[in-house]
Amino acid sequence: MTRSSGSMPPGGRCAIFRPISKEFYGLRVSPDLISLVTAAVLDEAREWQHRALDRIYPIVIFDALRVKSRSADSRVVKNKAFYIALGVTRDGDREILGVWIADNEGAKFWLSVLTELRNRGDQDILIAVFDGLKGFPYAITAAFPEATVQTCIVHLTRHSMNFCSWKERKTVAADLHPTYAAPTAEKAARRLDAFKKDGPGNAPLSPRPGAGLGSKRPRSMPSAPGSGKTSTLRPPWRR
Repeated sequence: MTRSSGSMPPGGRCAIFRPISKEFYGLRVSPDLISLVTAAVLDEAREWQHRALDRIYPIVIFDALRVKSRSADSRVVKNKAFYIALGVTRDGDREILGVWIADNEGAKFWLSVLTELRNRGDQDILIAVFDGLKGFPYAITAAFPEATVQTCIVHLTRHSMNFCSWKERKTVAADLHPTYAAPTAEKAARRLDAFKKDGPGNAPLSPRPGAGLGSKRPRSMPSAPGSGKTSTLRPPWRR
């Protein structure tokens, strides 16, 4: 499995850090300085990559970004898939669990990422959010059989845009937002019914809230290891 920090070529480091230092700090740094700084923190970066994870994450968001990268043995710049796992802890904090690099995004590579998360101590994920990649639900259930799979709301909304005209997309997206922002599934269903009734004449039939959850019921989460108590799972933006 390819890692982000340890495998990034010198040219790639310069392409990433020079614009950042100029935009945020107003500094122009040389490629030699960037190489010295990154070399000094590589050990800490590797330690971060292999750190132990929490036993349970209520929510983990999985996504892959397409980034132009130059390999160490070539000057050719190619698009690479940067795999990112963003976990929401039981305290509501967000934590990057890891970043991995591959040539393309695929369910097979995601399975290797999920297996690594388990090996680093993550025993359970309550809700796994993904972008609708084919084969991902099979990968997540292979590594975390009890996880509930939820398609990203942004991607659900984008899919709904395929069923309306270009001029109505902004209006439809704004009208759909209250449905997905509803605090409960019952209120979301009522808002969706109102949207279908009062929306544009060719309003799309958006997937019903919770359609991506499958047949599993949301599970309760232990408030502390071994306590035997449970707490209501609420996303941090609802606290």
